[in-house]
Amino acid sequence: MTETNQALGIVVSGSVEKGVDIRLDAQASIEDMVVGRYVTIKGKKRRFFGMITDISLGVTDEAITATPPDSADSFTAEVLEGTATYGTLHVLPMLTIGGDVASIVEGPQPVKTVPSHFSRVSLASEQDMELVFGKEDAQRFWIGNPLDMETKLCLNLEELVKRSNGIFGKSGTGKTFLTRLLLIGMLQKSKAVNLIFDMHNEYGWEGSSESAGRKVKALKQLFPEKVAVFTLDEENSKRRGVSTDFTVRIGFDEIEPEDIALLRQTLNLTEAATEAVYQLRRRFGRDWMQKTLDLSDSEDTKNLLQQMNIHESTFQNLRRGLATIRRLPFIVQRAPVDAVKSILEYLDRGINVVLEFGRHRDITAYVLVANMLARRIYTRYQEKMEASMAGNVAAPTPLVITIEEAHKFLNREVANYTIFGTIAREMRKYNVTLLVIDQRPSAIDEEVMSQLGTKITCLLDNERDIDSVLAGVSGKNELKTVLARLAPKQQALIFGHAVPMPVPIKTREWGSQESYKEFARGTDSKQQAEKDIKELFD
Repeated sequence: MTETNQALGIVVSGSVEKGVDIRLDAQASIEDMVVGRYVTIKGKKRRFFGMITDISLGVTDEAITATPPDSADSFTAEVLEGTATYGTLHVLPMLTIGGDVASIVEGPQPVKTVPSHFSRVSLASEQDMELVFGKEDAQRFWIGNPLDMETKLCLNLEELVKRSNGIFGKSGTGKTFLTRLLLIGMLQKSKAVNLIFDMHNEYGWEGSSESAGRKVKALKQLFPEKVAVFTLDEENSKRRGVSTDFTVRIGFDEIEPEDIALLRQTLNLTEAATEAVYQLRRRFGRDWMQKTLDLSDSEDTKNLLQQMNIHESTFQNLRRGLATIRRLPFIVQRAPVDAVKSILEYLDRGINVVLEFGRHRDITAYVLVANMLARRIYTRYQEKMEASMAGNVAAPTPLVITIEEAHKFLNREVANYTIFGTIAREMRKYNVTLLVIDQRPSAIDEEVMSQLGTKITCLLDNERDIDSVLAGVSGKNELKTVLARLAPKQQALIFGHAVPMPVPIKTREWGSQESYKEFARGTDSKQQAEKDIKELFD
């Protein structure tokens, strides 16, 4: 037998809830077994497809552990191996892939029973993997390989974008790399457009590699006709040699009380100061922020505050917070061009938009801009969808909004008030979904986490973060073991709506000429692909 269908052993015990135990054959080396590998189990009536979640050693007589053979006595060790001593695999069966009528007609089905005693177990073959996960085609994108296998693991990107999704992992595990890869897949395979709030300038023209000091091509270089780069910092873009399509400016009159409420913790505002914003908006209208900042410390101002029942210390606290916003270089009294209108024009034409923040990586700037622009864009999408339902216009192109530091928008205190919390809960009601990226998933509201269709998680070492990501997943305890064994870089666990079962993967390469050619070949038009390749390498 080849390595991909190597016989391993037989089933000796197990249950539906906890999985099954496999006793290894004498000729199967336990050191070749790896947590996260896939196996098939041939029962009497069904074939089962499962994942190795634990590996252990066993003995038939406990006396052997008390008096093991001398380390120099290799002959005795060989005699005992496979008879008195043996290896055990713990396998979590997840699907049936043949044998019963439902599996044959409808494809892989969830496991509802266990294989019988002494059922034979083998490593999954490439054909088994393709049967379960499919092969690369017009809808499926190759994102990586199952651990210790050469088989391509593909995601159905059209299905993926139908729900909000999340990418998690502690700092330095490759979340940005994985996000770039997923965005490339969406550009190639899905019918959605992307709006990416790029806090660290990693997704537009070029990004940084995990290798220190090395730059890699990002979305605009790979798909110049499909991606537009917007910027808040034109000077920074020029210095980095990035050709931008639009410079975003935000007017005082565009900032709403909801934007300030979201920044309460960042700006160190009191609850009373946050409430005062709504009163000032009702009093001064759209120009409330400018007029509030223009108020002098005069008797007239004191009388005005008294009329609105705003304490002077509350007012001063609010003004200090508003002054922080006013100092942001991209905030102006009146924006020369409507940024939301410009973004929507590109999205309507099927062009993906990356908004780079340049040097403005302060969380205040990121939260303010992302929430404000996303809220207004979502409102426009809602209007278009309602008009479409009435039969007046075509439905807008599905939109995926990518946000980093997601817990700032989706934590328990603010998730009910931000547009991102609304989008996550509404499950693409208005053709808008999220791709959230975060290293602290435990800080995200539980209801929001439960609405994420597919989760891709790199290594996590905080118990609360692990519990948050795996909440509600069948076989949670076994998957914890798999997650804990991931390499620090370039490995991830994928589970949820876009895959039939949880799967640990090694993500595909990015940054080599060959990888760029592969991405370019995935464009819709062969002629365009050839043009892109020529521009990249000629």
